[in-house]
Amino acid sequence: MPLPWTLHGDGTHVAPGEVVAPGERLSWPRTIGLGAQHVVAMFGATFLVPIITGFPPATTLFFSGLGTILFLLITRNRVPSYLGSSFAFIAPITAAMAADRTADPMGAALFGIVVVGILLLIVGLVVQFAGSRWIDALMPPVVAGAIVALIGLNLAPVARDNFEAAPLTALVTLTAVIVASVAFRGILGRMSILLGVAVGYVVAVLQGEVDFAAVGEAAWVGLPAFHLPANPIADAAVWGLLPAFLPVVLVLVAENVGHIRGVAQMTDASINASTGRALFADGLATTIAGFFGGSGTTTYGENIGVMAATRVYSTAAYWVAGGFAVLLGLSPKVGAVINTIPPGVLGGVTTALYGLIGIIGVKIWVDNRVDFTNPVNQFTAATALVVGIADFTFSAGDVVFNGIALGTIAAIVIYHLMRGIARLRGTATPAEQPATGASATTPDAPAAP
Repeated sequence: MPLPWTLHGDGTHVAPGEVVAPGERLSWPRTIGLGAQHVVAMFGATFLVPIITGFPPATTLFFSGLGTILFLLITRNRVPSYLGSSFAFIAPITAAMAADRTADPMGAALFGIVVVGILLLIVGLVVQFAGSRWIDALMPPVVAGAIVALIGLNLAPVARDNFEAAPLTALVTLTAVIVASVAFRGILGRMSILLGVAVGYVVAVLQGEVDFAAVGEAAWVGLPAFHLPANPIADAAVWGLLPAFLPVVLVLVAENVGHIRGVAQMTDASINASTGRALFADGLATTIAGFFGGSGTTTYGENIGVMAATRVYSTAAYWVAGGFAVLLGLSPKVGAVINTIPPGVLGGVTTALYGLIGIIGVKIWVDNRVDFTNPVNQFTAATALVVGIADFTFSAGDVVFNGIALGTIAAIVIYHLMRGIARLRGTATPAEQPATGASATTPDAPAAP
């Protein structure tokens, strides 16, 4: 059976002004090298999520690779993308892991991930048959930006706690991240988070903050640690943690749609027709990951940066990247090494990272020229941000709505309520922003252009 890619030119060069399309490839040695480059680009962000949340890193890497392969299959090799860990899950997972209302906090978090995956899968089916205009109507730029921003800024106290655990290591890590982002060009500049972690890790080792005992005991090859979701029938408290996960669906929709539009703009506009398949594929990958102990997935902006720098959009490179990630996930020793990253390093990198997620929400507003002289936009953003950052909570029996859930609800309800009243009263101003609320840069990828 022939492979689905045609050779681009002589397989060794990309002429000025040309790109290697998704259905093309370079020579296999170059394709393998590009696949390895995509692994490096996604690695820093992907392993940070399990480290921050307490999930097993090897399991997350394994299912990110498997999810990427499923994504390529479902999108029929038309959409180049890597499915890495989504930072949008960090806050609800952290809340679930800290909850004392359930006997299995990790299982409760995994149940939330599975539900998000199923909902995203359903959204993908709807978009495939009905189009994506309804997404733009539900989440115009002011709403999408507010949701992304509040998810990042809601995590600020977590970054502070880790920073204070080892201030010197955290400060060196943060400084390295900041310096690397401007000291290097191209791929290295886009991997400032990974470089910062590497520098901070060396400092932590020199200060005796890293324990390598588990690394020596771990096997080189073996299955990752699997963990099943909690049973909501046997443990009703699991339902109480679910509201914190539901807003993540909206963020994943924005991430995926934004990714598709970005790739289509750089390669072929017909790729936009794969939006429904992409959403379905990410939903399926997230569901499978959550069912066995991995973090939820999303399309990665870091890898868009790699493609923009190399002008190679071949899906063949992503098959290689997915295969590499699966192999890394089958090495318990790799997972053990990742688990040795101490709190000080995490404190430094997340101080920058969570803030960058918030800034990406602001970037959505700027890119879409949101008019903040309009009271509708003012109150939508202002209320949602305060509710999310202050982490307002509301309890209804065993069900608890945290700041992210309430802030998301506030953004959507306030916007549509105020718009409706303004239209009825004849006080509505002309729309000064395009209905492209899902065209945002992905919040999991602060290093991407």
